[in-house]
Amino acid sequence: MQPFRYHVFVCDQRKAEGAPCCGARGGLAVIEALRREVAARGLENQVQVTACGSLGLCESGPNVVVYPEGTWYRGVTPEDAAEVVEEHFRNGRPVERLVRRHVDEFRAEMAANREERLAAMRAREASSALPEDLDERIRGFRQSRAILTALELDLFTAIGEGGVAAEIAGRMHTDARATEMLLHALTSLELVVKRYGVFYNAPVAARYFTAGSPHNARPGLLHTVGLWKTWSTLTECVRTGTSAIHPEMAARPSEWTQAFIAAMHQNASDRAAPLVAAVGAEGVRRMLDVGGGSGAYSIAFAAANPKLQAYILDLATVAPLAQRYIEQAGVAPRVHTRVGDLRTVHLGEGYDLVLVSAVCHMLDEKENARLIGRCHDALEPGGRLVIQDFLLDPDKCGPQSAALFSLNMLVGTGAGASYSEPEYAEWMRAAGFTGIRRVRLPGPAGLMIGTRGAGAGPATAVSER
Repeated sequence: MQPFRYHVFVCDQRKAEGAPCCGARGGLAVIEALRREVAARGLENQVQVTACGSLGLCESGPNVVVYPEGTWYRGVTPEDAAEVVEEHFRNGRPVERLVRRHVDEFRAEMAANREERLAAMRAREASSALPEDLDERIRGFRQSRAILTALELDLFTAIGEGGVAAEIAGRMHTDARATEMLLHALTSLELVVKRYGVFYNAPVAARYFTAGSPHNARPGLLHTVGLWKTWSTLTECVRTGTSAIHPEMAARPSEWTQAFIAAMHQNASDRAAPLVAAVGAEGVRRMLDVGGGSGAYSIAFAAANPKLQAYILDLATVAPLAQRYIEQAGVAPRVHTRVGDLRTVHLGEGYDLVLVSAVCHMLDEKENARLIGRCHDALEPGGRLVIQDFLLDPDKCGPQSAALFSLNMLVGTGAGASYSEPEYAEWMRAAGFTGIRRVRLPGPAGLMIGTRGAGAGPATAVSER
């Protein structure tokens, strides 16, 4: 019994640059085109399209295999997708012009490709050459830097409806020769398209990197441009044990703060709904959002509970930015900003919920223990503390996102880091929280939740998986 009428495997293997492979010939575009056509005809429950590794016929890709009958297609293009879906998947008639019929011929081609691959592997093992995946990781900064420079210059907006390199350079007031070199690099990264000497934005760049697009992510990504500079000091930071360039948040330029809050708002807006669903807004009358940034989480809680009053505590440089987001969301009567330094200001009292999201990684261990104790005092009995942050495993070697983010805190703060679930649990127990538990959410961050008890003893932390 088959779960689908047809199961379609499309090769999208990517080899070293210059080596023939389906990935370089547009395998991903074929996958996307087939999925679009399948969806357009309402065949999602009958046809499953799956990306796969090498099918052994690298010179003639993209290659597609359709089961259960085992029809092999070669040289498929996105333009062929509609015909394949209509004729083969709907009407049961394979597209003959694309079918590989000479079995012995393509078996011989597979065997030759296999031997060539094994020979290359043996030669590489015998040499001192780095493994390809390791070499790519080491050199990955080149792609990142090209994209970040394009964002910094607002190059994708400058491309607009298209232009030759000299025209685009003129719009940005940059050197024409250097701009053309950058445009060629971005074309190789499939963010720009070049046709007859004219450069155009690829769809993904037009959607996410251009002014005027409703999905423009550039303002937030400019924070990553700034991270490039701090990460370049990592070697010095490891030698000294602290950030080499560490101005306090309140002292940073307004451009940095705006980019940082825009980036945090984008991230928080994506995560707000799952967080509210995991925590629950029912019965929450008063909420404190410590270091709440743009207010995305307070806005989401207010939207989920029309009786909730939320208070966002952040610096004087941040509060006006949060106020803009609050007004745009239409929740100004119920979401308020408070100015203060979360490390020292009196948090208040009588809250049903205190949220500390993406804050603890900026502080050292003692500062976190003190903050969590102050949060306990700000809560009503039965009130909950919710901490959202990158949570390391007990041995602190993973997950990778949290381990790398800890380095981000090394280069960017005086003593911040990522911390482990046991560390958070211990701070919360010491403050008097009970019912401490971890809640896993999609994405790199997780939750630690505890309740202010009424004379109850400490509880053992448990993990919700």
